[in-house]
Amino acid sequence: MARINTNIAAINAGRQLARSHQALGTSLERLSSGLRINRGADDPAGLIVSESLRAEIESVRQAIANSQRASNVIATTEGALNEVASLLNDIQAKIIEAANVGAVSDDEIQANQLQIDSAIESITRIANTTTFAGRKLLNGSLGYITSGVNVSEVVDIRINGVSFGTSNYIPVTVNVIQSAQHAQLEFRTSAITANVTLEVSGPVGVTTLPLLSGTTSTEIMAAINQVSDATGVRAAFINVGNPASGVRLSTLEYGSDAFVQVTEIGDTPNVFPTWNADDEDVDRDIGRDAAATVNGATSLGRGLELFLNTTGLSVELRLQESFNQAGSTSFAITGGGAAFQLGPGVDSNQQVNIGVPSTAASSLGNAEVGYLAQVASGGQYALTNDGASQAAKIVEKAVRQVSVLRGRLGAFEKNTLDTNISQLQIAMENLTASESTIRDLDFAQEASNLTRNQILVSAGTSVLAIANQTPQSVLSLLQ
Repeated sequence: MARINTNIAAINAGRQLARSHQALGTSLERLSSGLRINRGADDPAGLIVSESLRAEIESVRQAIANSQRASNVIATTEGALNEVASLLNDIQAKIIEAANVGAVSDDEIQANQLQIDSAIESITRIANTTTFAGRKLLNGSLGYITSGVNVSEVVDIRINGVSFGTSNYIPVTVNVIQSAQHAQLEFRTSAITANVTLEVSGPVGVTTLPLLSGTTSTEIMAAINQVSDATGVRAAFINVGNPASGVRLSTLEYGSDAFVQVTEIGDTPNVFPTWNADDEDVDRDIGRDAAATVNGATSLGRGLELFLNTTGLSVELRLQESFNQAGSTSFAITGGGAAFQLGPGVDSNQQVNIGVPSTAASSLGNAEVGYLAQVASGGQYALTNDGASQAAKIVEKAVRQVSVLRGRLGAFEKNTLDTNISQLQIAMENLTASESTIRDLDFAQEASNLTRNQILVSAGTSVLAIANQTPQSVLSLLQ
């Protein structure tokens, strides 16, 4: 049928040409942006998934940056501690040199004291000036805050890590279930009956004591105590009011690392028989470590010291000798520490809290042996006050504290931060690949679509032109 008012063929051709134009525009948009999804209409479900993946990618990327920054903070802290350790070694050398009183003059000892004073001042200055982006690292501001500590029961509390979670404070309950003990042996006679040489061994060293027949327990006690600093073993009367009760040999320190052994050297056997606390005839005894639970978890003991290292709490403390018995004590951790956000989500499982105590001279050491500040001029253990022996013990304790702290920070950097960065980088790689699969354009396929759409537009334009000319055929009917 021939009609001129309505050109259905042209309408159809125009509609198809419009679709081809739209498809061509979409191909050009995708090729110019490089994305398969540019608006929600392109793929609603794909857009939802890809936007979620993009949010996760950004979270992971920031978590990587956080971990890298945390690693930089730890590296800065550890680098400063390395200088503190070097200064402590210098102080130790000067103390040992000053102890050589037979070969050094008083002027040299005073000169050594001046060098020690300078080193101690430098250690405190390092503690006060070590910063990262304005945050001080070694002055104690990153240490933990405790409340309710009974110093007559526990001292030297060092909190290494706490997971506060949603709590404002962490209660800590220490329940002592086994006391620490010295190693000890008893000689239950008032005097020896034959000549003998005793080899007395302890945790510090060994020495020999030649004793004549008839040497009394009082004389034996005096001989052992005279060299107690070389053996780590002291002697006392079994019954303080009765010297004839014999002598008890015990270690200065508590714990399983402490031992006392008495070996007889001579032709007459059993001149110096010894018994342990269980009335066993032995020549060696070993001390016992304290045992306790901290917040219900079994802690490790070394002498009077207790150690706990769990996911939620890492703490070290020392029991007072007056509290070396079954019982419990409590305190609270109310804040402090350095909190690092290491995961892509903000919750306690993806955060790590680590403490960095002060390394100022007044903080290095402990209440038992003394503090590094006491080794400076005017201090109780200064070289000029004949304090070389105790000063050496203080510095030894300080060296151990600094080295343990460096090791703990190094382990945190290597085993927590570095592995976390590696894991997050792998996660970001996989998330990015997934997001790319959904949202990015396959250029080869879209280039083919472009060519096809261009051809369709050209063909559609030609067909529309033909369709528009078709009604003119009715003119031949009017001739």
